[in-house]
Amino acid sequence: MAFKGKVALITGGGSGMGRTAAQLLAKQGASVAILDVNEEGMKETAESSATIHPFVVDVTDTDAVHALVEQVERDLGPLDRIANAAAIMPFGKLLEQDPKVQLKLMQINYGGLVNVATAALPAMIQRGKGDFISFSSMSGVIPGLMMGGYCATKAAVQMYTEILYHENINSGIRFVCACPPPVSTPLWKQAEATVMPKLIEGGETLTPEQVLEDIEQCLEHGEFLSMPGKGTKFGYKMRRFLPGQIWKHTHKVEGF
Repeated sequence: MAFKGKVALITGGGSGMGRTAAQLLAKQGASVAILDVNEEGMKETAESSATIHPFVVDVTDTDAVHALVEQVERDLGPLDRIANAAAIMPFGKLLEQDPKVQLKLMQINYGGLVNVATAALPAMIQRGKGDFISFSSMSGVIPGLMMGGYCATKAAVQMYTEILYHENINSGIRFVCACPPPVSTPLWKQAEATVMPKLIEGGETLTPEQVLEDIEQCLEHGEFLSMPGKGTKFGYKMRRFLPGQIWKHTHKVEGF
């Protein structure tokens, strides 16, 4: 594992990717603060280790997040890693999905990242070391029909993190933006409970462990984009060089 620090902060620690990341770091001896609104889920996450510390907070609440980061650093010590895993994932056509749901998607998936970054990164940069991990998605690289609200948030996450990285490129912070294909977590079940595009239905799903392993390798090798899975790097190139072909294929598969 690339993590050599003592204290980590992970959002979305009540389930899925956040839970797995917290438990893996705790096994390595780290003190891990997990943030979520899912109090029961965080309790289950923390049952595996006495060094996992749950904090109930809404990541969309800027003042609450900033205050909590200060509390975590007082209680546990300076942060050595930040991982932004909090997200929701309902799908739907843009003009059929409730606009309040679309805005909530952006507030949590993107706004939560902004709140955590502005709360925790300045002190980390001042210390000149640490890891900052964002979870985008291949849905933030390749747009998909019936996924517009979610895709928009993950594109925002990727763009924000890339600029953040370049604005602090000589700070000593290791930045990684993860762009996996679908991952087998409760988040993916949210999507399945709404509407599932034919293009991704029944396709490859990774485990959280596979995604986290790729992130660790990227941290070790100084690579910004983590794209685990068989077709992710090819898809990234297709989106960049042949976007029209992607849309042509998408419309053919979806039938409209």
